[in-house]
This record gives sequence, C-alpha cells and structure tokens, in this order.
Amino acid sequence: MERPESIYADWNPWHGCTKISPGCKFCYVYRQDEMYGSAEASSLCRKTKAFDMPVRKKRDGSYKIPSGKIIFTCFTSDFLLSDADEWRDECWKMMKERSDCYFYFFTKRIDRLEKCLPSDWGEGYDNVIIGCTVENQDRADHRLPIFLSLPIKHRSVIVSPLLESIDISPYLDSRIEEVSVGGESGRFARPCHYEWILDIRQSCIEKNIPFYFHQTGANFVKDGRTYRIARRFQRSQARKAGIDFRIGEGFIPETAEYNAETDEDFQLTIDGI
Repeated sequence: MERPESIYADWNPWHGCTKISPGCKFCYVYRQDEMYGSAEASSLCRKTKAFDMPVRKKRDGSYKIPSGKIIFTCFTSDFLLSDADEWRDECWKMMKERSDCYFYFFTKRIDRLEKCLPSDWGEGYDNVIIGCTVENQDRADHRLPIFLSLPIKHRSVIVSPLLESIDISPYLDSRIEEVSVGGESGRFARPCHYEWILDIRQSCIEKNIPFYFHQTGANFVKDGRTYRIARRFQRSQARKAGIDFRIGEGFIPETAEYNAETDEDFQLTIDGI
C-alpha cells in the first residue's frame, strides 16, 4: 500500500537543524543537503519561502492547501528548535486558523515543548499531533516520561532510527495513539534487527496501541542475515512484512480490533540479496 498523496501535504516553515543525540548522527536532512549541493550548512536554521503556506489562498479566496489534509510539519528541521523560537508563535496561529487540517510534527526536543507552547494551548489543540522521537533506551527513558506529562491531545511515539533493542512498554497507555518504527537509511546506516521491531510490536499489541512499521532501513538484519536494502525499497519491504497493527487505509491508526488471521510471518525477498 503506497502513501495516498491526496491525504497529505508538507510544510517546512524553516530548514536546518543541529544534532543533539545518537539518532542524529546520519541525519537525512544533512544527506539531502549534501546531495543537492546546498550553499548553506544543514546546521544553519533559516526561514523558508513556504513559511506561510498553510494560510496562502488562491484567487478565488480558498486555501491552497485544501481542507482535511494531514500536514507533515517541519520535517527538514525540528519544530521545537531554539533557533526558531522567534518564528514559532506565528506558526501556532496558522495551525489554529487552519483547524480544518491536522498538523503533525516529530521532535527530539520534547523537553522544550512546555516553554514553546502558545498562551491559548490549554490541554492542546485538537488538530495538532505531536510525535516524540526516540532511538535507543536512554533517549526513550529520558523523553517519554516528559512526553506523557505534557498537555497534548494527540500523541505518537516515533522509534526511528531504531538503533538497539528498546522496551517502551512502561510508557504505553491510552494516551499514545500510535507507535511508528523504522530503521536508518543512508550509506552509513546502522543495522536494524527485525526482532527489535517485533518486540516493540508485541508491546503495542498487548496495550492495544496501533503499530506501524514504516521502513526497514538500509541495513536490515533478519534471522542472523544482513540485507542491504536500497532506499527505494525500504518502505515497500516494510509493507511486505504485513505486521502493522490497527493501521487503516492511508496509514491512519484505526479503532478496529486486531485480526489475528492477518498475522503472518515476514518473508523478505529481494533480488540479489
């Protein structure tokens, strides 16, 4: 199942980020900037030309981003980056204005959220989904308790890049709407073991929390064998695993009960591996 583009939109109000933890070592933003010969360093945060994209309108007065979109926000930076503090309030205002869309951002800086919230946040905006990213046990144990303590309407846990076996079960309850797991991409990607993914999946099933295996990563280890997987196949191979739990069409977490009949073993087959 491919991502249905009609559901999603992208919005990067600023670009560039600084590395703060092990998961940042081979950051895809740095790789992409290098690939395209960016004139500015990836660590230099700068406002983009798309800054006000959510509220731009067509000649007929309608928004350029249609109603009902899920808008992936600030995926070439971190929405809570301190370098962007002067611009964030305006972004919150745009999110509130576009209450007809959902805004979804991931962060490794969940410890900054409280000081970055708008004055009218209350228990959270109904249309903002926040994903807390963790990559190893140390970062999970540090970030997830903070994440659960904050006023957020919609929470997801992003375990990516998965760098080691992680137990997040102590932090899984009804406040978590989804757990998404993936390996690391790129030439120097660190290995991701299939059994680590299955362990997290089992924890999600036990708590009845939607689980999404979004990509294998470039160095995928299954049954003691390492598979080097090209970037263009990493998502499709994750789909072939067939291990998503309570994830519906469009990769949206669903409320349907788990169907054990669909729980089949993952047979990874790629030509030349």
